[in-house]
Amino acid sequence: MTEHDHRPALAPAGPVPAGPVAVLTNPTAGRGRHADLLPAVLDRLAVAGRTLRLLTADTPDQALAACHDAVADGAAALVTVGGDGTVHLALQAVAGTPVAYGAVPTGTGNDFAADTGFPADPLAAADAIGAALAAGRTRPVDLARMTGPDGSVRWFGAVLAAGFDAIVNERANRMRWPRGRRRYDLAILVELARLRPRRYRLVLDGVPHEFDAVLVAVGNCASYGGGLRICPAADPTDGLLDVVVGGRFDRRELMRVKPRLARGTHVDHPLVRTFRARTVELAAHDITAYADGERATPLPVTITAVPHATNLLL
Repeated sequence: MTEHDHRPALAPAGPVPAGPVAVLTNPTAGRGRHADLLPAVLDRLAVAGRTLRLLTADTPDQALAACHDAVADGAAALVTVGGDGTVHLALQAVAGTPVAYGAVPTGTGNDFAADTGFPADPLAAADAIGAALAAGRTRPVDLARMTGPDGSVRWFGAVLAAGFDAIVNERANRMRWPRGRRRYDLAILVELARLRPRRYRLVLDGVPHEFDAVLVAVGNCASYGGGLRICPAADPTDGLLDVVVGGRFDRRELMRVKPRLARGTHVDHPLVRTFRARTVELAAHDITAYADGERATPLPVTITAVPHATNLLL
């Protein structure tokens, strides 16, 4: 988990401050299918008449450091060209600052961009961001702040997963074979064979709950995994987190309910419970949570909804 300074998490909406626009691009996002769009994206951002500063990075750690450095060096805005992983890195730098943020979605999932209103087409998103920059227009949205067991702080924009889906991600990340999507599919099969409910303790705005569950998600936005509406009622402007708990599912019932995630109707299943809270304390044994699809923190974790934590270029 990345250490983060404890700046006041408040980014009042208003004109975009003076200064250059930093652009972080991930050419491998979405398996590289949009890698050739960068010149056209930059042309659309340049209509605002601001200096564009292209950030260079070869690794996620370098990208994170480049985002922090850009904010510290006086960037007025940060724009990412990539998927949810790239968004996640950028949010660590802009959260709680007046630096505006724009997402050009070129990844596989693009859940945060979609749920906060950026156009799905990358060039249309770049046009929208360029127009917002030219007009000096921003719109505030909430983020979720995680505090891990070691006291370190990190932010997420979309969804934190801490159940079967996180366990599958952890398995897939440990595997060296096969490559690509097949590795994830194999991890699902392995973990389905080992499926068992885990004991979770949740404290929601100070009220404790305990559950045996196989799915636990905390959403600032509705979707994860490329449009799966795991927290279908989540609203990134309401100052609250949505919590979805899927109880003692067996393998067969879990596979039966999985297609309903795309529509968000899984919350009607009798084994699913939903909650809403400003602060969520979540604990379970031997679980590593994933946020915005990225490996985030071992449990326990405290998650807090932070209203107006960043300003979007929309």
